[in-house]
Amino acid sequence: MDIKGQMSLEFIIMVGLILVIVLSVASAFGDDIELTQAMGAARSGAINGANMNSFAFYPETAFNNYTSQNPSLINPSNVKIIEINYKNYGYNATYNKTRIQIRITASTPSVKNSDDRNSIGDRINFYVRKSICESFGTSNLTNKLYNPVLSNRYIFTTADVKWV
Repeated sequence: MDIKGQMSLEFIIMVGLILVIVLSVASAFGDDIELTQAMGAARSGAINGANMNSFAFYPETAFNNYTSQNPSLINPSNVKIIEINYKNYGYNATYNKTRIQIRITASTPSVKNSDDRNSIGDRINFYVRKSICESFGTSNLTNKLYNPVLSNRYIFTTADVKWV
């Protein structure tokens, strides 16, 4: 029998120690979960942006612009997302968050003109940023181009699409 209450004291110490360990590990996993959520949203946005080009589906102003400046973009083209990665640029004092830059690597053999590829890349990057912004519900913290995108711990930007 436990007359002096020593087992209860040991139990309380063990539970307290486990609680401290769980809380310290949970904060480390919180950063990883947020970054994983953003990269999943980036993947979804990149695919959506590539599909918009594949369907040749544009708002009226973009269609009019492409008709005069980039006529080859009016026709559907096949864009394949090859890779999505990110680079951590460390702490940004302006936003008090860690800056992450996302880079998309894509391929489109049917579009050879670099200006046309830049237009497609801009659309892909727009949908990447928009998808991340919608994922975190922070559209009120950014501009109409969703640049930059903010989350609790990070500020997300996109680099020009790399074409292979």
